[in-house]
Amino acid sequence: MRFPPAATSAQGPGRRTILRGLGGAAALGAGIPLLAACGGSASGSSDPHTVTLGSGASDAVPKKAFADVYAEFTVRSKIKVEVNTKDHNTFQEQINSYLQGTPDDVFGWFAGYRMQFFAAKGLSTPIDDVWKKIGGNFPAAMHDLSKGADGKYYFVPVYTYPWAVFYRKSVFKKYGYDVPTTWSALIALCKQMKKDGLVPIAFGDKDKWPALGTFDQINVRTNGYDFHMSLMRGEASWTDAKTRAVFDNWAEILPYHQEGAVGRLWQDAAQNLVSKKAGMYLLGMFVGQQFTNKEDLADLDFFPFPEIDPSYGQDTVEAPTDGFMLSKKPGNHAGAVKLMQFLGSPEAEETYLKADPSVVAASAEADTSAYSALQKKGFEMISNAKHLTQFMDRDSRPDFISTVMLPGIQKFIRDPKGIDGLLSSIERQKKTIFAS
Repeated sequence: MRFPPAATSAQGPGRRTILRGLGGAAALGAGIPLLAACGGSASGSSDPHTVTLGSGASDAVPKKAFADVYAEFTVRSKIKVEVNTKDHNTFQEQINSYLQGTPDDVFGWFAGYRMQFFAAKGLSTPIDDVWKKIGGNFPAAMHDLSKGADGKYYFVPVYTYPWAVFYRKSVFKKYGYDVPTTWSALIALCKQMKKDGLVPIAFGDKDKWPALGTFDQINVRTNGYDFHMSLMRGEASWTDAKTRAVFDNWAEILPYHQEGAVGRLWQDAAQNLVSKKAGMYLLGMFVGQQFTNKEDLADLDFFPFPEIDPSYGQDTVEAPTDGFMLSKKPGNHAGAVKLMQFLGSPEAEETYLKADPSVVAASAEADTSAYSALQKKGFEMISNAKHLTQFMDRDSRPDFISTVMLPGIQKFIRDPKGIDGLLSSIERQKKTIFAS
């Protein structure tokens, strides 16, 4: 999943749907393997001229984009790709039983914890041999995102997109605003925007997941990448002074966010940026979907979330990344490896982006000449990042996020004064969940 439902979404479902479906990820074996591989009872394809592929990219735009990629692979390799496409919700809700049953040779999935979870359970095959061929196509951060906890490669990234602070260039020009690079400058800008009659930061959290991105940004800027990932893995404490500092910072800027956020969808919040009623909006690059007028879209720009602690600067970028994994016992292993190598090529990514220009290539070698100004900027931001995070619901246990963090952060948004009690509650629940 890249982002919530929309006509142009790649995997389509809202994060709340995914979190509900993956909430039982720790309880492998539950459910009936309703997702059957194209090859029937045997895992994958036994035909050396066919590779089967399981996909949740059921929306029209990504489905067509991937079909173009598979067709190009077939032309080059003479190997046919039989695609087993399921509704994106169904695919993700049944992924556990699917991978334990008779999965396809290759399946579409996500970088980060979700990839590592299935790799650790032996439900995916290491692809170090593939990365020996494609490694030079990707920046170091993408290498890290594609490895399991054992240090082996399990994932081939195809596309990604950054989270950042979006704004309209004409609004900043009209009021003489400068892009803030530090926390103090951001707070000062918010105060000025309020004086100028603007909503400083558009905000919609009805689906609960958007606010997770705000936490991620403030945490990596306050405490750095290593602490953030330690917290996501259940190692660091939610009652640690460092974690408390994140919420203290958030409480400082929360009054400049659009009121009534928990009752507003992200799309509705984005319309305030479109109509120039809001000055900024922290979200993924998919916010551009809401700019249906070409002139408005051309006016859209973004900047990385400002620095809070100079020790960490702006070196971490939140960039959810989607791609493919090799199943545990692919029927056509040799053909599947060839497909994975092709999927990791600049040519494959360029083919995909011709049909779906709302994302950027994961490869550093992909041709960016056809990119829009927004895509080029997003590509550079990701390529130059020292660290990449995936988003809280990809970097941590889905059951922890769905049962603890989604309601917990909404509680904070409603009542930012009760931070200590909230963090104690989160820590207690975390210990129970991560111990299971």
